Amino acid sequence: MSSREPLRAALLSPERAAAIDAHGRIEAAVLVPLFGHPERPGVVFTERRADLRRHAGEISFPGGRRDDGEDLMTTALREADEEIGLAADQVEVIGALPPIGTFITNYKVHPFVGLIGDDLRFEPNPAEVETVLAFTVDELRDGFAMRRLVRHGVPIRTPTYLVREHLIWGATARILGELLDRLEA
Repeated sequence: MSSREPLRAALLSPERAAAIDAHGRIEAAVLVPLFGHPERPGVVFTERRADLRRHAGEISFPGGRRDDGEDLMTTALREADEEIGLAADQVEVIGALPPIGTFITNYKVHPFVGLIGDDLRFEPNPAEVETVLAFTVDELRDGFAMRRLVRHGVPIRTPTYLVREHLIWGATARILGELLDRLEA
């Protein structure tokens, strides 16, 4: 059995994930890039520019809104290429996670998990991405906490991951939590 099979078995097929209902009417997709699997797995994120109109300064997975006529996996791969220079031929998509709905922006986000090489160099798109972040699964697990945040004037208690000075919260934290649960299984 290859080292990929237990991970593939822990994930959903893209078809099964697409059949799961979630809040949100705007279809979007993200790529959850995994490196170092299985010895010392880690995950790649983007830190969005602080001057953007939406999600300024937030930590997220590469991704975005689906273009007309495009399947969701293609959306995730296209966005990863556009945002961080991760070409589709550098990614082995091995499964998917359940879609996550966003409450404020009304997106239904479809996460696709892809294995990438350990020695890739990323090219952040300066129009959208401040920097590319890579954290090990151990760092992410150590940084987990339920925190009280105030968003749009409303206090919320939500799952978060704090690694160094970087706070991961919201839909990204919920997707990450789903991935980490499945990696433990």
